[in-house]
Amino acid sequence: KEESFRIITFWTKEVPELFSYRLKELTAAIIVFLLFSAIGVISQKNDANFARLILGDQYVNMTLENIDAGDPLAVYKEHTQMNMFFAITFNNIRVSFINFVMGIFTVLGTGWIMMKNGIMVGVFITFFAEYDLLSEAMLVIFIHGALELSAITISGAAGFVLGNSFLFPGTYKRRTAFIKGVKDGIKMLLSLVPVFIVAGFLESFITRYTEMPLTLSLFIIVGSFTFIIGYYIVLPVTINQKRKLAHGQP
Repeated sequence: KEESFRIITFWTKEVPELFSYRLKELTAAIIVFLLFSAIGVISQKNDANFARLILGDQYVNMTLENIDAGDPLAVYKEHTQMNMFFAITFNNIRVSFINFVMGIFTVLGTGWIMMKNGIMVGVFITFFAEYDLLSEAMLVIFIHGALELSAITISGAAGFVLGNSFLFPGTYKRRTAFIKGVKDGIKMLLSLVPVFIVAGFLESFITRYTEMPLTLSLFIIVGSFTFIIGYYIVLPVTINQKRKLAHGQP
């Protein structure tokens, strides 16, 4: 039986504490995502047709038509808000769960999912840059992408936790370490559910206003990144440092 207030302490204490022990996996996930994003950028710069391979002919052709029509990001206006919200939120949670479960095939499984997402983001950004639409695209896409891409990267960290728990059990029995890795990874995923819900809301109801004031767009993007960095990186790092000091470690 759980204490009634655990739902509060889960977010205020358990999650930051858990991430303070999983900073290596989180760092690795961020590096992997950025690395493959860079590969996507380089690939698209060297082959203009690479976007068709990654994004698909249908999406590229549709985007080119939207660019010609003077509304390059019209794709975010095509569906009703509620339908988009439920579909996007469900899909993002599904992708994050797959990202985590693929960790059962060691870090290579999650690494494969991270590779596909990273390359796609790199290609997507470079594709718009080729039409001198980089700033416009970034200001619109990262209204929801700041939370969405960050959460997918963090789910990759959960997958790395799962894979490492089996490969490197440390002083635990392998089965015990694996069970602990599963529990920790699931907690990491649960912490992302509200993030995906907010990201889905932003993409469905806010991103479609592609001509919103610059200050409002920047406020949402900077606020989103500030939350992610503060909650998932700064707070766990602070907890980790305090723990080391308490144990007399440098």
